[in-house]
Amino acid sequence: MSFDMDSFRLDGRVAWITGGAYGIGFAIAEALAKAGAKIAFNCLSQGHLNTAIENYAAKGIEARGYICDVTDEGAVAALVQRIEAELGPVDILVNNAGIIRRIPMCDMSAEEYRKVVDIDLVAPFICAKAVLPGMIAREHGKIINICSMMSELGRETVSAYAAAKGGLKMLTRNICSEFGEHNIQCNGIGPGYIETPQTAPLRERQPDGSRHPFDQFIVSKTPAGRWGKVEDLMGPAVFLASDASNFVNGHVLYVDGGILAYIGKQP
Repeated sequence: MSFDMDSFRLDGRVAWITGGAYGIGFAIAEALAKAGAKIAFNCLSQGHLNTAIENYAAKGIEARGYICDVTDEGAVAALVQRIEAELGPVDILVNNAGIIRRIPMCDMSAEEYRKVVDIDLVAPFICAKAVLPGMIAREHGKIINICSMMSELGRETVSAYAAAKGGLKMLTRNICSEFGEHNIQCNGIGPGYIETPQTAPLRERQPDGSRHPFDQFIVSKTPAGRWGKVEDLMGPAVFLASDASNFVNGHVLYVDGGILAYIGKQP
């Protein structure tokens, strides 16, 4: 059997990206669209949705946007029905929606902790559960969970996020284990520290022209010597969404510039 580069194409397939209005989700949606996929995304506010539709149009992408709370099981089920009616059955699910709360553990309330876990771990379960029956019936499907380096590491102030992302890694493996026989592949992408508007304050130059201390820390810990860009996630996303990855299952692909492989320079 010879290899065909068309195995990376996604022509005609429907991709649903949760939280795909901006940032990493938007970049992944753009990559999947360029590979031929039809794009559906959801967010929580009409303002974000309107801006995202304009941004997709500026990229030449005809995306369908929806308002949906991915922690609401009934709302997610209804959204999947709408996507199927308007675009077709969901072939690719990207569980990207997530939040982080940087609060020292002893200062964090149980309510705040549950909120992070609900969005970062329970919602991917809800969304996967909504699309899996159709994928089983068609004997084909791709689920990509946006994990994190915190799926492997801990760090101060992110107890809820690390716990949720560690759980998401194991949910990824369990979906692989339970549904792999139906030709459904569930994998994760673990971004490193990525240049986004949310991380911009951590990269601002100080009044004396020096790097922000956290910026210095990340660059020193990254063999690539830089922060990642959202474009660095595009190729991995297309690969995991395509038939080129049909025998890759239960894997988390860390796109981190080598941080997880590196002990760091000697002081």
